[in-house]
Amino acid sequence: MRRENQSSVSEFLLLGLPIRPEQQGVFFALFLGMYLTTMLGNLLIILLIRLDPHLHTPMYFFLSHLAFTDVSFSSVTVPKMLMNMQTQDQSILYAGCVTQTYFFIFFACIDNLLLAVMAYDRYVAICHPLHYASLMREKLCICLVAGSWFFSCVDALTHTLLLAQLSFCADHFIPHFFCDLAALLKLSCSDTSLNELVIFTVGGMLFILPLSSILGSYICIGTAVLSVSSTKRLFKVFSTCGSHLFVVSLYYGTLASVYFFSSSWDSTDKDITASFVYAVVTPMLNPFIYSLRNRDIKQALEILVSRANFLK
Repeated sequence: MRRENQSSVSEFLLLGLPIRPEQQGVFFALFLGMYLTTMLGNLLIILLIRLDPHLHTPMYFFLSHLAFTDVSFSSVTVPKMLMNMQTQDQSILYAGCVTQTYFFIFFACIDNLLLAVMAYDRYVAICHPLHYASLMREKLCICLVAGSWFFSCVDALTHTLLLAQLSFCADHFIPHFFCDLAALLKLSCSDTSLNELVIFTVGGMLFILPLSSILGSYICIGTAVLSVSSTKRLFKVFSTCGSHLFVVSLYYGTLASVYFFSSSWDSTDKDITASFVYAVVTPMLNPFIYSLRNRDIKQALEILVSRANFLK
């Protein structure tokens, strides 16, 4: 009976963002521009880091993985959302919905862990500059990135396998622009207590630990910088850390408001907007915050442009 109920739902209908029909065209152009900006910005960073030997350092190694993750994270949800807005076809197959849920959790978790790894890298570079080369060895950097991918895969697989065990036998309208795990649990006619427990334990652990690491790293950075009398260095470090903390606050704040501090499992307009911010807006901002304001990246871009002009 359980399998019959589950197989009775072959597709879901994504209701999308709370946008009026007459405004669909304007928002479609806006979201398309944001998506293309995300793609071009992050892919440009990956290309520059790949081509410039001066950028083959731990910081830019982590940055290239963050850029790739942001490209993938946006591509999980935005193309489908744009296609639904353009064609007015809101349907998504059951298998496609579960797959989208897996990759959304997977890349969101990698983002969490990579932000923590990058904060630790900055902590070592600023607080222990003389030992940076010995502490941030290539082997350690590879292990940190590989560990981020591994734990993200385990987390996403755990949530997805538990989701696949549920039955969906009634309403198949998802009040969201993608197959959000919380929204899917609300549609299930099975007992979802185990799913919710895993969200608050495993998901909470992979949320709190990286956030604690980020805050701890920046507190140590702030303490170390305040003890230095150089006003120029003080302004430079706080300018950089301030922009980083802005993105971290935006990402973790909206993520927490949806999955941990929401008053119910219902997808309200507020939750959908918050999901849009951390799933679409943050990946677009990361290239500007972490890289395009960086002097090394600007120099690498100038070299690339000069080479392109020379070959003409």
